[in-house]
Amino acid sequence: MREDYFNKCIKKRVFEKITDMKYLLQLFIFIVCITVIFPQTINANEDELVRVRLENHIGNPSQLDIHIKGEYVTLDPTLPIKKGGIYTLTATDGSMHLNHLDETYQLQDSLVLIPKEYDREHVIYINERPYLGAIEFRLEGNNTIRPVNQLPLEDYLKGVVPFEVYPSWGLETLKAQALAARTYATTHINEEIDDTIKYQVYGGYTWKENTTKAVEQTKGEVITYNNRLISAFYSASNGGVTESNANVWGGKRLSYFPIKKDPYDPVHSWEFKLHETQIDLEQIEWDDPNWWENLEEKNKDIIASVKQRIAKNSSLDQIKILSVPKFELSNQRLASERRTKGSITIDYLQRLFDGTVLFRQFKMEDIPLNKIRPMIGGTRFKSYLIDSLEKQAGIYTMKGRGYGHGVGMSQWGAQVMGENGHSYRDIIDFYYPGTEVSSYKDIQGG
Repeated sequence: MREDYFNKCIKKRVFEKITDMKYLLQLFIFIVCITVIFPQTINANEDELVRVRLENHIGNPSQLDIHIKGEYVTLDPTLPIKKGGIYTLTATDGSMHLNHLDETYQLQDSLVLIPKEYDREHVIYINERPYLGAIEFRLEGNNTIRPVNQLPLEDYLKGVVPFEVYPSWGLETLKAQALAARTYATTHINEEIDDTIKYQVYGGYTWKENTTKAVEQTKGEVITYNNRLISAFYSASNGGVTESNANVWGGKRLSYFPIKKDPYDPVHSWEFKLHETQIDLEQIEWDDPNWWENLEEKNKDIIASVKQRIAKNSSLDQIKILSVPKFELSNQRLASERRTKGSITIDYLQRLFDGTVLFRQFKMEDIPLNKIRPMIGGTRFKSYLIDSLEKQAGIYTMKGRGYGHGVGMSQWGAQVMGENGHSYRDIIDFYYPGTEVSSYKDIQGG
């Protein structure tokens, strides 16, 4: 392990309440690095540690398969972790159990696995996906196991960039993405982030050659304004026009997030269709004992998201969507031509536990579209740069441009800039005007 990495970790608070001093001496250098347990800021530098909740690739599991490559230790000296061991971690009735061959260990609050050396020879595979660094497995509720990965910032970025853009893109574009991702991560360095689009998509130790090169060639570089880190927002495509941060999230308008035409964005067009009638009441065979189970909505993929929104305390299989009698946009537009408000009405059946079936209606009138878009799903309703919403022959068709909020860098636009010979600094200058590329360790008050 790198000496400087250890030196920075040693500055953390002293681990207490271990009576076996010999064991303490063996584990101290590793345990003090676990800020999942002892959160404390490390001095500002490129070896900051990142804590990442793993959700994207595993969901909410009650069982995980764990494969250990290299030597790992735990906080429990009575719990042996075997090099190359294959384990199953299960959660039942509010406790976790670790199974290895014919042995089962009941765990207390959590399981922490710490590599004896931080290098690429020490890897933890969770459901066959590899991760570097330390992992804490903790219990959420009674039956969900939540892994939290902790590793140095730069190696975290090597697991982010290939999942945020195509690794086959040009190096200058990948370097611009590395800067945006590093800047975004450092603004959340004292938080526990996750591996989803809520923060940044992270794929663990699934690195690619070109994206790794992009991270290494920009090591420690961040985007600043007046010597302070910016919130380096980015989205897949802005549809040809960038958006102001204030229009998306409110607050003060920041000069480096202007509304302006983007000649580089390839203006990805999209559309989706939604049937007004999902289930025809007149065609329901009420006398069939399996009539409820036989009901199927026409747009199953979209309706699954809709049910998530309206179900509340009901199980999803106890709701059937009949129709969407109203789906409209308001005429109000922002300076970027993005739409802001809309209305939707949903008629549905709800079956109660005693078998009673109720007709219900869910209605939202003239509300912000960020309340409606998640119901449809962001992979279909891709942006608020909407060109049209029409209903013909009982089918709604929405057409638009772009993918995402449109604030900051367009990833596809950056790709075009790179192809046209622009450097990563040119890309940063265009999408974050007035900012500078700085060294993180030189930032004062960042």
